[in-house]
Amino acid sequence: MPVVCSSCEKKNAVLKRPKTGFSLCKDCFFWAFEEEVHQTISSARLFTAGETVGIGASGGKDSTVLAHVMKVLNERYGYGLDLMLLSVDEGITGYRDDSLETVKRNQQQYDLPLKIVSYQELYGWTMDAIVKQVGLKNNCTFCGVFRRQALDRAAMMLKVDKICTGHNADDVAETVLMNFLRGDIARLRRCTAITTGSEGAIPRCKPLKYAYEKEIVLYAYFKKLDYFSTECVYSPNAYRGHARAFLKDLESIRPSSIVDIIHSGENLSVKEDVKMPVQGTCVRCGYISSQKLCKACVLLEGLNRGLPKLGIGKHHKLHHKLLAQEPLTEKEEKKLKAVDF
Repeated sequence: MPVVCSSCEKKNAVLKRPKTGFSLCKDCFFWAFEEEVHQTISSARLFTAGETVGIGASGGKDSTVLAHVMKVLNERYGYGLDLMLLSVDEGITGYRDDSLETVKRNQQQYDLPLKIVSYQELYGWTMDAIVKQVGLKNNCTFCGVFRRQALDRAAMMLKVDKICTGHNADDVAETVLMNFLRGDIARLRRCTAITTGSEGAIPRCKPLKYAYEKEIVLYAYFKKLDYFSTECVYSPNAYRGHARAFLKDLESIRPSSIVDIIHSGENLSVKEDVKMPVQGTCVRCGYISSQKLCKACVLLEGLNRGLPKLGIGKHHKLHHKLLAQEPLTEKEEKKLKAVDF
């Protein structure tokens, strides 16, 4: 027997919301989803009229839904934003080149400007080349660091005021778990922030922070949005995957686990005597960093020297040698090469 929509009580329901358990028709679900994103944006005052906002676009479901919803809400509520798409080509054959075709179609569908930057032009390396040198164990570290900086560089080229990304509730909860398991107090303290980068970098915000991944998939499916759904060929061994599997198990038992973990991170308190990193700028490239050299510069130095382990873990004691372009000792090089990637 058909279930009637619990909101309008007129049409038959087509889905049961994972987030609330309510049975809704398509139109009521679309409205509820969009209104919740609008509430997130307005309550956190994410944007100011007249700003140029870059939407991080990968072609995946999250960024595609974000672009669609941002355009809808910008027109519905008169945000007064100048929207554009920012995309990064990591250089992953058979994955990113295909997903970028989706981004280009999105550009036409949403009538938004698009800027694409590549690892090759920015760093002289593609992810395919990096993986050949470092293997599949730590490659996500390189990609994450380079992509973040590449997105900022694209935003600077276009004089963007803010960047918004498609990070959803599941992503934020996974990050809380990862930082907790690593004992990374500094990142644990700031990973739930809806806006980051206000200390000097281009501010980033997460309009989908409280949107469940399952509901994003449902929204994209029922809206028939054009998105790329293939997983990155280099990500199966990523540490995040273990946190994601654990979170999915928790969600199956208690659906509110996702938002509960986010609220735990938001309400985290740190003792006053705990020493936190002080943000500065990289002396080489000028990017924000808590060390003399930013992570991207250290990773690049390691790749160019044939010592990729140089950027994995903590090697701050070697930074002065890197800055002075001094060769490492035989013992230091041996230590960095004797690593199981």
